[in-house]
Amino acid sequence: MEDNEIIEFYWRRSEQAIQESGSKYGSYCLSIANNILSNLQDSEECVNSTWLNAWNAIPPQRPNHLSAFFAKITRNLSINKLKARTAEKRSGNEATVVIDELGECLSASDNVEAEYQGKELGEKISQFLRTLSERECNMFIRRYFYVQPVGEIAKHYRLKESNVLVILSRTRKKLRFYLQKEGYMA
Repeated sequence: MEDNEIIEFYWRRSEQAIQESGSKYGSYCLSIANNILSNLQDSEECVNSTWLNAWNAIPPQRPNHLSAFFAKITRNLSINKLKARTAEKRSGNEATVVIDELGECLSASDNVEAEYQGKELGEKISQFLRTLSERECNMFIRRYFYVQPVGEIAKHYRLKESNVLVILSRTRKKLRFYLQKEGYMA
């Protein structure tokens, strides 16, 4: 089924929207959630919540890219569940490692301006990603948006894990330099 047909089901408030979303994007969203949570039950819960959040967001939103729309919802729900689950104790799962890796590029902010700065930072990162080669950009997105393990990225690009780690490290350094140059961080 085409994405525009699924979106129409949401607009008409037809329950078939959820069925079709699950059919077409269920395993995709489950993969994203499980990369972050490393727990099938929690991941399935996040995917089910994805359909509810989509139901509540469409209308008024009309996503241009349904897969990216679902991915973003699933990712945010999964990260929130991970934060709740690890509030007292940090675990060593893939998402925690990814957050630590990006920590060298990004400064944390707990003040009132944090939400605004988060949106501004997102725009700066998007601008930065457009400066990268397609492969470098895709590797960065796979690692830091989809939270894919380095081994999976290496397999996809037919590289050694050490090569992927070097590429990601260099990309993070470029990001840090870019953000400093743009005046986002000291």
